[in-house]
Amino acid sequence: MNYDLIVIGSGPGGYVAAVRGAQKGLKTAVVERENLGGICLNWGCIPTKALLKSAQAFNYARHAEAYGVRAAGVEADLSAMVDRSRGVSATMNKGVEFLLKKNGVDVINGTATLLPDHRISVDGTEYHAPHIIIATGARSRVMPSMPQDGRRIIGYREAMTLRTQPQRMLVCGSGAIGSEFAYFYQSIGTQVTLVEYMPQILPNEDEEVAAQMSRSFRKMGMKVMPSASVERVDVEGDLCHVTVRDLKKNTEQVIDVDIVLSAVGVVTNLEGLGLDECGIKHEKGKIEVDDCYRTSLPGYYAIGDVVHGPALAHVASKEAICCVDAIVHGSAPKVNYANVPGCTYTTPEVASVGLTEKKALEAGHEVRIGKFFFKASGKATAAGNTDGFVKVVVDAKTDLILGAHLCGDNVTEMISELVAAREQGITARQLAAAIHPHPTMSEGVMEALEAAHGEAIHA
Repeated sequence: MNYDLIVIGSGPGGYVAAVRGAQKGLKTAVVERENLGGICLNWGCIPTKALLKSAQAFNYARHAEAYGVRAAGVEADLSAMVDRSRGVSATMNKGVEFLLKKNGVDVINGTATLLPDHRISVDGTEYHAPHIIIATGARSRVMPSMPQDGRRIIGYREAMTLRTQPQRMLVCGSGAIGSEFAYFYQSIGTQVTLVEYMPQILPNEDEEVAAQMSRSFRKMGMKVMPSASVERVDVEGDLCHVTVRDLKKNTEQVIDVDIVLSAVGVVTNLEGLGLDECGIKHEKGKIEVDDCYRTSLPGYYAIGDVVHGPALAHVASKEAICCVDAIVHGSAPKVNYANVPGCTYTTPEVASVGLTEKKALEAGHEVRIGKFFFKASGKATAAGNTDGFVKVVVDAKTDLILGAHLCGDNVTEMISELVAAREQGITARQLAAAIHPHPTMSEGVMEALEAAHGEAIHA
């Protein structure tokens, strides 16, 4: 069958590319071997947020008396939380199915293999299109020291569907995935040990944000171990003997847990795709593309986790729009990778964009730092969640916002204001001049920007 555009993979990159293509008048098909919506909707972004919401609800109920509410016999039901999470994913999956159908996109179920001459094969059936987009995403990375058995040593998929709550869990890797699962399980009563190879947890975040998250996690009772590595895991029956090395002291200890969760990143899904047979250049698990996501073979494109750049759902969606617009119009505005927000949905939440203070100084900028701590926020105090702060890094010469780093309640809903300001070249003074409603957490952005100029009232 012939199409104008075929997209391989239906995650946040793939289904957005397919819908955009159809909206632009292209006869479009999307190939999916598993569930519409990809990892994000089925095994990533969405179901984890459902689990985290359950943990938040449990914690509110457990501490209800602090809010003047008497609640007795509150228990965490992990199996029910998992059921709710899977239901949320199923709803979103149907939503993607509806979007594709509404826009006239054909869904081809099966595993695709690339062929030369603008063709693909899906389980033996050939399809043709002058434009083929690869959006096959990624999966959990398996480390030699932690070979996943799906039972005692698990990845994110199994962590999302455990039916029996472990008493003790070790999480290896403290990026967004590791930190979110560590927070979730600690919140519902599991004793969690969080191990991170780098000197700080959340290694890509500002040092002060990482320090705040360490304090918040430890306040929960979590054991946080930066500058440490998992050397090996010995499984004995229902027990995991985990050998952890302290990289600073060069000492080892054995930690006994019920479950080890490996959250040390992802690896791209490129095996068996036919890249080499078609002559499409790739290196170290990433396909080489230009600014419009064209590969080395004309008519073949790649977006999302399989290309260089942040492996984030919203980045894949932006790349999809850029790619399809370039197919239709010949060119499209480039994706601004310097202005990609990152979010971690723990409690407190973490959200950031741009340069950290350290990286700004290393790049030679003269900076002004503005901070506002949520302990001075009326909204945060009323909510009972005062951990965290807003920190802005401002260029002292241009007054442009070089970076913003937020840690606190609902800050993932606040970062877009700073992303938009950076995108449009709005200065710190200009953004601070905008009236922010009171009482809100977003006042913290205004206060931090004013603090950068020594003019904050409450900071």
